[in-house]
Amino acid sequence: MIKLGVNIDHVATIRQQRYTNYPDPLVAAMKAEDAGADLITLHLREDRRHIQDSDVFAIRKILKTKMNLECSLSREIIDIACSVKPNDVCLVPENRSELTTEGGLDVIKYKSNIKGIVDLLNSNGINVSIFIDPDIKQIDAAAKIGVNIVEIHTGKYSDATQKQTKDELFRITEAVSFAKKQGLKVNAGHGLSYDNVANIAAIDGIEELNIGHSIISRALFDGIYNAVVTMKNIILNARNK
Repeated sequence: MIKLGVNIDHVATIRQQRYTNYPDPLVAAMKAEDAGADLITLHLREDRRHIQDSDVFAIRKILKTKMNLECSLSREIIDIACSVKPNDVCLVPENRSELTTEGGLDVIKYKSNIKGIVDLLNSNGINVSIFIDPDIKQIDAAAKIGVNIVEIHTGKYSDATQKQTKDELFRITEAVSFAKKQGLKVNAGHGLSYDNVANIAAIDGIEELNIGHSIISRALFDGIYNAVVTMKNIILNARNK
């Protein structure tokens, strides 16, 4: 059954706008789990623009499901991950001037560095995925350095015009198929919303979707519990058609 990871970064984004102690991402994580989230995803950025170190440690202690911690290749961040010991770490690219993650990690370019980090995290009992564009060469490079999981970047699909959507879906479907042939577990995420997620959820082979901004946005009007329930129903219905 396809799983839903709820990214709670933007609860912290609202909090950090005023440097208050509310809204609390920890409470959001608990409510998301109560609504059926299969895991909680959060990104500890180098610039700490939303999630803070204290959030990561506090949330790790209370989760009933799994923690998926998104991390750059920064040794400082990786050391924190080794201390927290989330269930999963997803390695992502990071640029301080970006509004959000702009693309997949270039595994070919940073192969030796990534392999060392993967080995370190694995030695600490942490599963590692790589956030990657739907590109056959990048997926092949990921498989060759010993990664067991890739998360396909769906940003271009999410931003595509109606005319481009078919091409982007084809790219993602082909990437998923290739990754599965390499023996990799495949997740996906970025920019997915209530309007566009069904096509991605319907792709056989994708095991997990990580979704944040659209769920937190919907939660402003419907509450986080209902926002999570609605999203999970959409992805389950899409997969079961």
